Amino acid sequence: MTPRILFAAVAALSLASCGGNDAVSGGNSAGGTTSGGTTAGTSTAAVTPSAAGQKWIDTVVKTPEGGYRMGNPDAAIKVVEYGSRTCPTCGAFGQTGQKPLTENYVSTGKVSYEFRDYLVHGQPDFAPSLLGRCVGTATFFPLLEAMYVAQPQFEAKLADQAATTALQTQLQGKTPNEAAAAWGDYLGYVEFVKQRGIPEAKARACIADKAALDEIIGMMSKGDGAAVTGTPTFIINGAKVDGVTWADVEAALKRAGA
Repeated sequence: MTPRILFAAVAALSLASCGGNDAVSGGNSAGGTTSGGTTAGTSTAAVTPSAAGQKWIDTVVKTPEGGYRMGNPDAAIKVVEYGSRTCPTCGAFGQTGQKPLTENYVSTGKVSYEFRDYLVHGQPDFAPSLLGRCVGTATFFPLLEAMYVAQPQFEAKLADQAATTALQTQLQGKTPNEAAAAWGDYLGYVEFVKQRGIPEAKARACIADKAALDEIIGMMSKGDGAAVTGTPTFIINGAKVDGVTWADVEAALKRAGA
């Protein structure tokens, strides 16, 4: 799904494919870009030490752009991922790439990793994104990984065309947040986060947060998101990675000097 279509009909269900993207983005990260999706230059900057007693992988903040960043804020190599929590290609990266990225690269202080929710599937993405962003910085990335590990159980319900069509019909005329609540219940995301210590009342309040949903949509409409045509999209120091797998991302990191 393209951003323009999503913004024009945010309450409508879209089941666009994920994984394909071909636009090169300038991004908001430091560093130059080259054609062909490669990262320009390599880094030789000194690494700033983390705060005493705190590891870089435990240093997580919400960025001005609306994403969540793990690692050294002054890292010479900045990775930004635009991802959908219902996208199988994103799930594959979350299951195979998130740990080596954080443990082997972010932990050194040379690399930071920012995740920005991108609602490529429309309504089904609303609830997991809203829930994932309301838990706070300390548990943002653990919950993101948990959602990707458990993704097959949600995908099985998305694949039930009769049920999803019926739900879509029921949601005609509903607000985006009302649709988010219905999809969150149908797909099982509310129960999923309850089992991980989030009270149901808090989960439902997060899903009902119109300002939070507006923030996600606004984040998609500007910056790198204006050029993202599929998920996941990875951007390293302002240059889009030509690929969507951990092997692709790691190769780009090494070219950048990680």
